[in-house]
Amino acid sequence: MSERNNVKEEIIKVTTELIEENNGNVDRITARVIAAKANIGLGLINYHFGSKEKLISICVERIISEVISNFDPTKEYSTDRKRLIASATHVFHFLFEHPAIAKISILSDLQNYTLKSNSVSTQLGFKNALKKETDSSKKANVSFILTAAMQVAFLGGGTMKDLLGYDFKKSTDRARYIEMLVTTILVDD
Repeated sequence: MSERNNVKEEIIKVTTELIEENNGNVDRITARVIAAKANIGLGLINYHFGSKEKLISICVERIISEVISNFDPTKEYSTDRKRLIASATHVFHFLFEHPAIAKISILSDLQNYTLKSNSVSTQLGFKNALKKETDSSKKANVSFILTAAMQVAFLGGGTMKDLLGYDFKKSTDRARYIEMLVTTILVDD
């Protein structure tokens, strides 16, 4: 790896650590703090990333990718429905356990929706959880609908309790919501 890539990766590593240390509160993280912790000149952040916001976005993307990759869709579940419920519940809990990181990720994706976005990675993860009995022509649509519904529910926060009766502060209500959602989407399976 070249010196330039080493510096860039060190900046990403340090910024990711700062995001996690500050529980996703990126307002506490300044470019000066990043530069000091990475032992680099302040200008290198803009040189490599253009802005602190772009750097934060890259780091959040990596954090979310790690969460997605930590779910093992190869674990044996008796049905696609059970496998998808387990996968989606895992991701949904992460959103509420790390709300600042999740909000950055979702809003960033909505502003710049690409094949490399976290939302698409999540959809692909859900699609991979559908292995056996789900019609292959439905997999992409099911994954898209599930991801979108989870994101709206997360961003809607307390409003969802009034609208749907789920208190997402409670992990049991989050799990119930995902089970209802997957069951509704996979109604024909």
